[in-house]
Amino acid sequence: MYLYTPDEIDRKRAHHQAVKQEADDVPTKRRGNLGELAFEQFCREFLPVQFWTWKNEEALRKCNPESFSAFDFEVFGYEIDVKTSRDVSAFRPEKLLEQDPDDEIIVMVWHRDKEDGLILLGWERVETLKSKAETQEEFSGNEPEKLDHLAARPMNELMDLGPNTAHMNQKPQNPFSPGDRVVKSADEDASVAVVVEVLPPEKEVGVYGQTMEGEAVNVAFPSSLDGGAGDWRDINPALLSSYCYDQDIKLYSYKHTNLDFATNPFAPGDRVVKESHKDPDTAVVIEIGGSDGNSVTVVYEGQLDDENIFPSKLAGYCDDNGIKQYSYDSSDLQWVG
Repeated sequence: MYLYTPDEIDRKRAHHQAVKQEADDVPTKRRGNLGELAFEQFCREFLPVQFWTWKNEEALRKCNPESFSAFDFEVFGYEIDVKTSRDVSAFRPEKLLEQDPDDEIIVMVWHRDKEDGLILLGWERVETLKSKAETQEEFSGNEPEKLDHLAARPMNELMDLGPNTAHMNQKPQNPFSPGDRVVKSADEDASVAVVVEVLPPEKEVGVYGQTMEGEAVNVAFPSSLDGGAGDWRDINPALLSSYCYDQDIKLYSYKHTNLDFATNPFAPGDRVVKESHKDPDTAVVIEIGGSDGNSVTVVYEGQLDDENIFPSKLAGYCDDNGIKQYSYDSSDLQWVG
């Protein structure tokens, strides 16, 4: 058995995708999404990436409705469906067959009440489940009254369906997560960008007509994000991919080794406070500058009569209206929590 612990991004996306799917039972769909994420991690750890495909990877990453598919994964050519439940009786052969009699393999995933941990219990071929269900029905009189049979093979036996492989560990190696502020490496004039998606390592990404080698990261620039509906800064980082898709915001792909965390991560429109102030007032970033690029010019919210000024126009508005501006080093500021 294997334990999968979803992080905050996985949990947010699992829920939001269920909402966007307009599922009849959002909690059940959310748990199903988490079960698929758990099995995806198992595949990434132990199975060669060229031998398995997750049908709903993009839908879950972008929190879009799934395109119809009769199964969740294809592994070594087998069609696999993932079943997730808190009630282990749902994994009895006859229960599984009631839901998915046409798949080739079913993977069984149990989840904790709080959905903060999922255990991959095992898997079984559907033809074997049918045989066991028929046998149980024929010989039900011989079964213990308090002991039900749960058919499941150990997860590591799934590897035996394909070629012999060593421990794969094909997890992303890059250090970035959605919401991180980054800049292009070795570019003194690079603009700050926001990480929107960290793509799977095996995902082929084309840049200027050529396939990128290595892990890709999709980013958006604050000026583009500002053009969407509402304030993107209030959106959970896990849902930025969904927001950009819905608002048709252009994303740019970079090889992860070509990006660095931004030393000065701020951009016009960000709301910040000065750490050294005991009871700090909220300020709005209007400009980034300085010889080293680490100077941040702000005005305080109380100085602005109009709260709906487009971020790129803040500096000009303050100049035109004689609003006093303050400059700080980026290390002295932090985002409003």
